[in-house]
Amino acid sequence: MRSVKNIFSIALVLGVVLAACSPNNVKIEDGFKKYFDENKITGTFGLFDNGTGQFTIYNLSRFKDSAYLPASTFKIVNSLIGIETGRVTNEKMMIKWDGKIRIMPGGDTAHGWNRDLTMEEAFAVSALPYYQEVARRIGKDTMQHWLDSLQYGNKKIGSAIDSFWINNTLKVTPDEQMGLVKRLYFGQLPFQKRTQDIVKKMMIRENNANYQLAYKTGLGFKENGNLIGWMVGWIEENKHPYFFVLNTEGDKDAKMIDARMNVLKAILKEQGFFEGKR
Repeated sequence: MRSVKNIFSIALVLGVVLAACSPNNVKIEDGFKKYFDENKITGTFGLFDNGTGQFTIYNLSRFKDSAYLPASTFKIVNSLIGIETGRVTNEKMMIKWDGKIRIMPGGDTAHGWNRDLTMEEAFAVSALPYYQEVARRIGKDTMQHWLDSLQYGNKKIGSAIDSFWINNTLKVTPDEQMGLVKRLYFGQLPFQKRTQDIVKKMMIRENNANYQLAYKTGLGFKENGNLIGWMVGWIEENKHPYFFVLNTEGDKDAKMIDARMNVLKAILKEQGFFEGKR
């Protein structure tokens, strides 16, 4: 049985999301481990019920203490900054393909990337070249200003303005990721409402009578060669939002794209989502 001291420490370290939450509202759910094991990966998952303040988490130490490259989840921030600064006019702005054929981490041709794309198209297919160009247009000084304003991760850019979020220079904890998407959902980030509304809309991937599922994925390599996967966002039922962050890790050959989705959907289903009854 956890000590009272330990429960209070849990509440304190989750300050990004749970600043006003009581210790009784933090639940450690070790049962989620089976979904990671089934998919031959490790990781952490957090779910926050905004209505009740209930926080459910698997692998607390990884969630609050371990920072990783954000990979394509940084497209949330990159989009916000690009639109706010006018480097991107709106989600319909097209950037021409440079003609270079890109290959995905698994070796497959990135067909969705190798064409002219609007921002909303690039966001949906997680097109790295589009967002590298956006970052170059933003520039290092402006990018640094906004990372500092957001207090996003370790706020480090390094020397490469177009790859710092994929080369392990910038790192962020799962807890910090949840804080970002929660503030985005409620329009509480230091950007204009229009900017936040555009990015929030781009994150919506499933929307039906029972639920709305919004997320951004991420996939990248740690310094040791392991694959890191992300899914950050929210699920909304009956106008009631629940925020989630899934962070996964596996060896370089892990089937991470399928694995992270399998884990997310299995956990949310176990928690009673997808039927419109929450």
